[in-house]
Amino acid sequence: MIAMPGQRERQCSSRSPCRMKVVKFALLSALLAAFVFRCHASDVVITTTRVPNGTNQTSYFAVISAKGGCTPYKWAVVAGKLPSGVRAQESSKTTALDLIGKPTVAASYSFKVAVTGCRGPVSEESYKIVIKPETHHVVDLRWDASSSKDVAGYNVYRGPDGVKWKKINVSLIASTFYDDSTVADGSTYYYAATAVNIKREESRKTRAIKVSIPE
Repeated sequence: MIAMPGQRERQCSSRSPCRMKVVKFALLSALLAAFVFRCHASDVVITTTRVPNGTNQTSYFAVISAKGGCTPYKWAVVAGKLPSGVRAQESSKTTALDLIGKPTVAASYSFKVAVTGCRGPVSEESYKIVIKPETHHVVDLRWDASSSKDVAGYNVYRGPDGVKWKKINVSLIASTFYDDSTVADGSTYYYAATAVNIKREESRKTRAIKVSIPE
């Protein structure tokens, strides 16, 4: 055994305390692992800082996401209230809270959302949604035609974050343009389109585009 500088050379035997050193190291490692786990669990944080406004009697969809910590998360509206006609629903993996519904009263709504990690840490964020009586803008969407010969039509998807999507056309679109008149003032949306063939097989979404609606 080669001694380190400033260290005495020692020989291990049945009476040597070397074995105790190993136990101490194992215990230290266990404590360190537990400490790291507790710190990691406390990192749950809501990443969505703003949700879109809405229009009265028009379908509403927003997503509040969180990351870090450990799942499953538990979500709750802890202050204020959601727009009348809109409900909160945890995503299947609990990493997001979906706001879904059709607003029934035009007004301004303020509320606070809290998310709790599986071991207790909490993150909170406040939001404001303005439900407008009617829309004042229309988004004119256009895309290139598919090169496939058996295309039956197109679908248009809209989402609040470019990750989660909701189809906004009722039936297949025969043309390569679509006007979305259900947008709310002061909101941001993401759009993507797909092609559908005569067998009802759907292509991947196009690259998403971001549209900001003026106030």
